[in-house]
Amino acid sequence: MKRREFITLLGGAAAAWPLGAGAQQQPTMPVVGILASHTSAEWTPFIGAFDVGLKEIGFVEGQNVRIEYRWAEGHYDRLPVLAADLVRSRVAVIAAVGGVNSALAAKTATSEIPIVFLTGRDPVELEFVKSFNRPGGNLTGINLQNEELESKRLELLRELVPNAATIAILINPDNRNHQSRVDAMAAAVRAGGQQVVVVGAAADRDFEPAFAMLAQRGADALIVSPDPFLDSHRETLVSLTARYAVPAIFQWREFVQAGGLVSYGTSLADAHRQLGNYTGKILQGATPADLPVVQPTKFELFVNLKTAQALGLKVPTSILLRADEVIE
Repeated sequence: MKRREFITLLGGAAAAWPLGAGAQQQPTMPVVGILASHTSAEWTPFIGAFDVGLKEIGFVEGQNVRIEYRWAEGHYDRLPVLAADLVRSRVAVIAAVGGVNSALAAKTATSEIPIVFLTGRDPVELEFVKSFNRPGGNLTGINLQNEELESKRLELLRELVPNAATIAILINPDNRNHQSRVDAMAAAVRAGGQQVVVVGAAADRDFEPAFAMLAQRGADALIVSPDPFLDSHRETLVSLTARYAVPAIFQWREFVQAGGLVSYGTSLADAHRQLGNYTGKILQGATPADLPVVQPTKFELFVNLKTAQALGLKVPTSILLRADEVIE
């Protein structure tokens, strides 16, 4: 039989014939989708921590895993479209960073692709998981416990500014998921016999009017609500608190390192390392349903004495002794 006749006889089967006896198909590199509510610049300091978490499980970007990024740039309404795009790209896992909004967008977009979230609210209350120990679905992740820490931040602010009659709360009004928390915080301020002023900023142009308002209302101290958009403008916020001479407390130490007065919360770097760790475990075959939600056990107190002196504040010894770091 001639070669041409042999190929004709095989028909379509010839197309599937291996190129050589030892030929093997190269395995496809898994892709991780990063769905972020903030900007790429804001996440840059934590990419290294995420990479460390991945590496602990044996994954290195460019070698055996690829990462695709989707940035909402602080516009939460873009998240559903970005999440749907990652689903269409058939990523192996979605790491939703930047709070509740990105996790919710990912959850709405898919019930099949594993999702690892980084959020500050109770994921059971949000119906992301069935329980902390047994999430039960396609979501698991890290709970930063922002809500649980808000009362502690208010307590610290009262220690720093004991004569404060009015306390302001800065929020992002576009973050609808924060409303219940803001209401609870305002109630806690009033319960302490103080007045409360709630001001909002959802765009760059809103910061100046917000601070002008809190000054007009005579705010003696400020609580900055944890929010990805606000977090991405820490230089602006630190500058405005200095210019308006208002003592402020933040969630993250990065604010204090940039010149803010005080912060109390979890370590964002460690949280992103844990996020990378869980992402790697899922790439290895673990399921979110069986990975318990991580809750931090260590909380950091950072104080900037230079800023306190500029504000004319004397930081109580009780706070200095409890601080993890004092910037002088």
